[in-house]
Amino acid sequence: MALPNDPSVSINGERLLERIAELAQIGKIEGTKGCSRLAFTDADCEGRDLVVTWMRDLGLTVTIDAVGNVVASTNSDGASGAVMAGSHIDTVGTGGRYDGNLGVLAGLEVIEATLAAGIELKRPLAVAFFSNEEGSRYPPDMMGSLAYVGGMSVEAVLEVEGPDGTVVGEELDRIGYRGSAPCPGAAPHAFVELHIEQGPVLDKEDIQIGVVEGVQGISWSELTLTGQSNHAGTTPMSLRRDPMRVAAEVVVAARSIASEIGGSQVATVGSLTLHPNLVNVIPAKATMTVDLRNMDEPSLQLAEEQLQLRVAAIAEDEDVNVESRSLARFEPVEFDGRVVGQIEQLAKQKGLSTKRMPSGAGHDAQMMARICPTGMIFVPSLDGVSHNPSEHTDPQDLVTGTQLLADTMIALTEVAW
Repeated sequence: MALPNDPSVSINGERLLERIAELAQIGKIEGTKGCSRLAFTDADCEGRDLVVTWMRDLGLTVTIDAVGNVVASTNSDGASGAVMAGSHIDTVGTGGRYDGNLGVLAGLEVIEATLAAGIELKRPLAVAFFSNEEGSRYPPDMMGSLAYVGGMSVEAVLEVEGPDGTVVGEELDRIGYRGSAPCPGAAPHAFVELHIEQGPVLDKEDIQIGVVEGVQGISWSELTLTGQSNHAGTTPMSLRRDPMRVAAEVVVAARSIASEIGGSQVATVGSLTLHPNLVNVIPAKATMTVDLRNMDEPSLQLAEEQLQLRVAAIAEDEDVNVESRSLARFEPVEFDGRVVGQIEQLAKQKGLSTKRMPSGAGHDAQMMARICPTGMIFVPSLDGVSHNPSEHTDPQDLVTGTQLLADTMIALTEVAW
């Protein structure tokens, strides 16, 4: 793919790092470098206010839609026809300072550096942060970007209730981020998301840039297993209806399914709750989640079918009732080959080491790929640690990735699809 004669913009690495550090102080987890800003909490509101202030200080047009997605653009038409960067600023409960935040603040830095350079581009630039990407407080994950592209209605988003009994619409009203901009939103010319890898590959192989070709399909399900609560000492094993026994075997079954299917298939039980959860009482109920992921849709469907069959068989053997509901389901996504090629070529021109790779985690970019040419840039995560206060990426890698994002966004303003 021939590269256009794009103008040069040098990002300010010190300013980028200062903003990352300042945002990380909001919801700071004491004694760590991490932070906790669950979606639509007071901490999320404070983080939003800070980033929106930075956007408005640059004179950008800032819009907020009905589900709280925020878009800032260099022109009055918002995202329409713009080359957009973006990600999210909400975190998991025990989050780091780079997951999502890097992509938003890097996009802001690209715009500020371009404005400071006085360069006139053929297309506007935009940066967005999308609501509730993590899905930690409300399902599904990537909620805001899913609504932005029309994959979930505004009404459905606003009615989602979290495990804590709060409702998305009420919380958005409470923090003042239920906006009036249209949702679904305008399609940009292209979308590029810079993100830490959240995995160990780049770090272990000493590679500077991950050129992301696509995102694994995701299937989240919640199983509610109901048996019979009883005395732990007086109930013979043969007469028990123990949901915990079923849950334990489902954990093993999920791992076995992943091993049998192989390839990129993974399976995780990340949440397990017992009731009444007492040392000397057989539980009455177990509630658990199963997370299945694969880059291949038929293989992911096979994993789902196998899980359903094995759960049913295990539960029947223990005379335990099963209720299952889907929390999230997204097919694998392939990014636009032209954007992927652009990122790779620009990185190589700078002498950066690269690796084409899939993303094992979900990202807003996989939603944006539904409406415009999309790509992602990964930078290394130390030891692959993420969703953890010890999450770390070397400052030079942050700056290098942001400069590549700038080069890519500017190049894409010249490209006609």
